[in-house]
Amino acid sequence: MARSDTRYREAYNRILTYCETLPPKAPIPSETRLAEIAGVSRTVIRRCLTRLEELGLISWQGRDKHLLRQPRAEDRIAVPEAAADPSDLEQRFLDWVLRFDVPANTPLSVAELSRTFEVPQYDLKGFLAGLSRFGLVSRRPQGGWMLLGFTKDFAIELSDFRSVLEQNAVSQVVEAPVDHPVWARLAQLRADHLALKQAIDRDFHEFSKLDERFHQTINSVVRNRFIAEFQKVISLIFHYHYMWDKTEEKHRNAAAIDEHLAIIDALEARDAEAARDAALRHLRTSKTTLLSSLRHHDLG
Repeated sequence: MARSDTRYREAYNRILTYCETLPPKAPIPSETRLAEIAGVSRTVIRRCLTRLEELGLISWQGRDKHLLRQPRAEDRIAVPEAAADPSDLEQRFLDWVLRFDVPANTPLSVAELSRTFEVPQYDLKGFLAGLSRFGLVSRRPQGGWMLLGFTKDFAIELSDFRSVLEQNAVSQVVEAPVDHPVWARLAQLRADHLALKQAIDRDFHEFSKLDERFHQTINSVVRNRFIAEFQKVISLIFHYHYMWDKTEEKHRNAAAIDEHLAIIDALEARDAEAARDAALRHLRTSKTTLLSSLRHHDLG
């Protein structure tokens, strides 16, 4: 449905709401005033007035307009739901998958998922088609979709791909000009890491948010639409693995803080080789932690 038609429907319903506050035979405000009430142009208002007149709600002769009866529920026009925000749907779906609510190789019902996520079926079908390129779902030969799930092989491939992307990002950070916003963000991240390190005994559970910010900052220097799409999924998955296995969480987070600080040190020193080496050590540790988390859920 065209956006202009949706605006007309919304404006018409707003005018009905306004008319509900008026007594019968009350005068209807000018087109200019109605345009202010509904937040649309006078052209749209005239279209609304035409419908109101056809339904016998108002009398309309030139500038003389009066309410003939109170609006009823059936006078309203249905307004279509806004299309689902792709990023919001992606996050909610991955949340559902990564919390292990459903096992791998589960057939997916588009109708049921539409109800679960409260989005139209056509939006969901398009979303699943896009998500299939990440290897989490696939189209079934007989029709419909299959959840492939988060497996050990998927985790290994994802970790290896993440390593390629982030080492490229680290190299680009080193080459960033002095006025690039990444340097101010890294300085703030250093301060935040040191603060959390001091309070690690009490606040170690806060690390996952800091970790997400750290990797988003590193990757923010890469201007590539294809990489950006994959980074969203990678970020969500590696963020969630902190919730899967709480074993030695404080020790792991303290070690990761030191690894992050080593990367920041090398980046601020403009030492590309040291930065890549520090990043590689950190990513290897992260991969090990992710696989350990999978074993915790009997998936490794």
